[in-house]
Amino acid sequence: MTAFDHRDRGTEEAVWRELNVVSCETPAPLDLSEFDRLVVLAAHPDDETLMCGGLISMAAAQGMPVDVLVATDGEASHPDSPTHTPDDLATVRRRECASAVTRLAPQAHLRFLRLPDGATSQHTESMTTATVETVGDGSGCLLVSTWRGDRHPDHRAAALSASAAAWRTDAVHLETPLWFWHWASPSDLPMLSRDGRLLTLGLDQAARSAKQSAVTTHESQVKPLGPEPGNEALLHHGVLTHFSRATETFIRTVPDRHSPLDDLHRHSPDPWSTRTRWYETRKRALTTAALPHSCTGTILEIGCSVGTLAAELADRCDRVVAVDESPAALAAARRTIQDPRVDFRQCRVPEQWPSDPDSADGELHPDVVVLSETGYFLSPRRMLALAGRIRDSGAPVVLACHWRHPLVGWPLDATAVHAALAETLELPESLRIEDPDFEVIMWSVPTDGEDAR
Repeated sequence: MTAFDHRDRGTEEAVWRELNVVSCETPAPLDLSEFDRLVVLAAHPDDETLMCGGLISMAAAQGMPVDVLVATDGEASHPDSPTHTPDDLATVRRRECASAVTRLAPQAHLRFLRLPDGATSQHTESMTTATVETVGDGSGCLLVSTWRGDRHPDHRAAALSASAAAWRTDAVHLETPLWFWHWASPSDLPMLSRDGRLLTLGLDQAARSAKQSAVTTHESQVKPLGPEPGNEALLHHGVLTHFSRATETFIRTVPDRHSPLDDLHRHSPDPWSTRTRWYETRKRALTTAALPHSCTGTILEIGCSVGTLAAELADRCDRVVAVDESPAALAAARRTIQDPRVDFRQCRVPEQWPSDPDSADGELHPDVVVLSETGYFLSPRRMLALAGRIRDSGAPVVLACHWRHPLVGWPLDATAVHAALAETLELPESLRIEDPDFEVIMWSVPTDGEDAR
């Protein structure tokens, strides 16, 4: 990442105006009617105003609920100040931000995450968790963050955290450049479209006025803290002119389909301690005992991790097709489990489905589907899609087992996962085990002598 200095003169706004800002391609308009709420993740106080103050104002004017998360207090803005300590600056900047957000959207909810300014890259998971908590079920939610290419480590960390939160919740994630307009030149414009599709929001006069009013509240940034060296203004006039435009520019990045669970498996040969914890051993025993037949044909396990359950399911069937989207998890499974009855495959469900060359449509149609502690690591939309794929596979038995406690940083829990299956599967519930720690539910085609309930 090439460094830049905010004190540099930078690219004048007149240069961008001559090029109509984004002449590299015609950006599509951002249609706010597609959304019913807005969540903004800013790296520092003032980012929310500079990058999307007009969007916040227009969303609020249209009656959309607005949440603003600010990762840091901006306490490192003046490291050489002889008059203001980092704690002083944090207090000042929080107050300024609250005033700015009120001018943009009087009913907005503002939350400071209080992460260390300049070191948010070490706290991306906590940022992601806070964003997921705010977004929840991301249906209809527009999530906006700083741009990952802005050459500021905190801006990049916020963008990656928002991207992960969008992946988990189904929110639509847009990134918006801030410092780019200062350090970049017209030849750098393709960088924006390289990261995704460009969108532009035309600001009405009320939104432009609200944004400029909000900018003035960040006095510690737009004015000197004092006459002493080290107290200079960070946002000089040349920088601020970039944010007086009649439009705001956004980038809809390509969704990151990298599962965070792959990172867990790359750092641990058995991240859930499936081979050593009594909880895991007991849960597997109850799961396998719940199967309705002593032996069946093909069991499909979705989300097999390191394969510990797959190995035990092999004793209850002719073969197990165990799928996971994590290459690291499957590598660990293949190293430790050599059972020829277990077929480990990399497969990203629900977008993909395991194949079977012997079936008429080329897809696997298992006798049993097992979903163990996997469903809540999908977004709500993907979980519903998975339930549909399981239903369409025609499996006469579906067995789900999930931990009953809350999952930090994920929108679904066991109740939501099992509800999605119950609402989608065209099978009656035939068994339920409610343990204080986990819940096992089976849906199956009734057999002779079996009272489906």
